[in-house]
Amino acid sequence: MLLVLLMAATLWGIGAVMGTPKRLRWGMIAGLWAAVTLAHLVLPAGHPVRMATGEEAALWLLVGGAAALVLVYRLGLGRLRARAEVREARAEEAAPKPLFREEELDRYARHVVLRELGGPGQKALKQSRVLVVGAGGLGSPALIYLAASGVGTIGVIDGDIVENSNLQRQVIHRDADIGRPKVQSAMEAMRAQNPHVSVRPYHRRLSPEIAGDLFGEYDLILDGTDNFETRYLTNASAAAQGIPLISGALSQWEGQLSVFDPARGTPCYACVFAEAPAEGLAPSCAEAGVFAPLPGVVGAMMAAEALKVLTGAGTPLRGEMLIHDALHGETRKIKLSRRPDCPVCGSAKGEEDDQPLAG
Repeated sequence: MLLVLLMAATLWGIGAVMGTPKRLRWGMIAGLWAAVTLAHLVLPAGHPVRMATGEEAALWLLVGGAAALVLVYRLGLGRLRARAEVREARAEEAAPKPLFREEELDRYARHVVLRELGGPGQKALKQSRVLVVGAGGLGSPALIYLAASGVGTIGVIDGDIVENSNLQRQVIHRDADIGRPKVQSAMEAMRAQNPHVSVRPYHRRLSPEIAGDLFGEYDLILDGTDNFETRYLTNASAAAQGIPLISGALSQWEGQLSVFDPARGTPCYACVFAEAPAEGLAPSCAEAGVFAPLPGVVGAMMAAEALKVLTGAGTPLRGEMLIHDALHGETRKIKLSRRPDCPVCGSAKGEEDDQPLAG
């Protein structure tokens, strides 16, 4: 028997030196056991091989039986452990996961302690989706504050690239971003500010072909564009889907903003501005100039209105327009009314929609 044990130890040692897996080494030892047991069963009594390996087969049969019991026990134990791990994994998946991580709770603590926001308000922001049209002067501060405030999903659409002349007021971009798409620069700045928000960049101009489907993915639209064509398109698309629109505009020292939400009985942009002004009456920022901090003031106000609309806090600027005069440090509000004949949200629009199609 000592000879067999010595042979088994030799096989194990050689396998270890050669880097043979344990399973194969145990297989070689099992083969040795089978050869010895077979020899005892086949060879006659008194044969030298039987004499050298323990004389009787019963001893090796007992050894084999004991090894088989150990193997069966280990296999059964392994299966039980695997089942337990599967059950634990399923239970962990089924268990409700916290909406906020520990670091997020600390980040938004100043919001949570506000009575008008609190935990429910911050949860609403986390679950909200906001699209910002334009990553320029107004979009820059609005995007940064939406990200900082914890709005869960932020989309930004803009077809322009960063230019040197933008950097005087478009604070989301840096000098190193010149020549890059504005949406990419803005996305990196937002993610750097708050890695817990999801940012969706769309490097293209807003067009009638994509506006409907794109707006349908969001709960709120912010318009910070600098041309009337896009403003009217944004307003019509938002009104058609019943999505609130926060619109801002700038000129030299003065800025204005309002919440256009005809689905809730307030005017839309076209109610107030029935048509674009004649050429030359509303010069662009490049032509007329703009005070650098003004977009920051109005853009931050747009973000504030967005948070109020999303959480239900306070009184958003529905049916009102806020006008800020940076030159004289004055801010005032004016009332806005719906136009029954508005082609976007008025009663005339409803009557047109009810007409049967020709042909």
